[in-house]
Amino acid sequence: MTDNKIITDREEMLEAVKRDGWALENASDSLKADREVVIEAVRNDGEALDFADDSLKADREVVLEAIECLYTNALVGSPLQYADDSLKADREFVLEAVKLNGAALEYADDSLKADREFVLETVKTWGISLEYASDTLKADREVVIEAVRNDGWALENASDSFKADREVVIEAIRSGGGYALKFASEELQNDPELKKLAEGG
Repeated sequence: MTDNKIITDREEMLEAVKRDGWALENASDSLKADREVVIEAVRNDGEALDFADDSLKADREVVLEAIECLYTNALVGSPLQYADDSLKADREFVLEAVKLNGAALEYADDSLKADREFVLETVKTWGISLEYASDTLKADREVVIEAVRNDGWALENASDSFKADREVVIEAIRSGGGYALKFASEELQNDPELKKLAEGG
């Protein structure tokens, strides 16, 4: 985008968002509520959902398109943050969103972050999503083991008791490589057997 003029022509806006999803910011209000225009924008850049009309932020397909656009970058924020609150509390929808992008759990309703079965499902897909689970679930042994089995780096966000738990730390090293050991307790970081495992021995 070269300027901030409001675009009212539909064809012009469709071409613009195909080149740059953020062009939606300069769309007229009616075009921000145009489903086809918004879908093209979020397919180009999921973050463009921020500029869509509120009605489309409650549209499951539109929001999933936005999340899918960014799904390869799990450590960056998720377009779920721009979605309507009804979707953030929708168990089935958020599970689908988290499968595309583990960071989506950050923007889910608090009730889901504290839902044990739900969080177990999410950490099996994206172990690092443990970061956004409730403190109670970060202290749940089964949840933590599933998380570190998927991604050893999840150990960083586990309750401190698990950082000193030999079995949990071994699982983290096996899936996350030697780097995962740095999240363990000082005692386990200095354990000769674990050091050897971390070095690939």
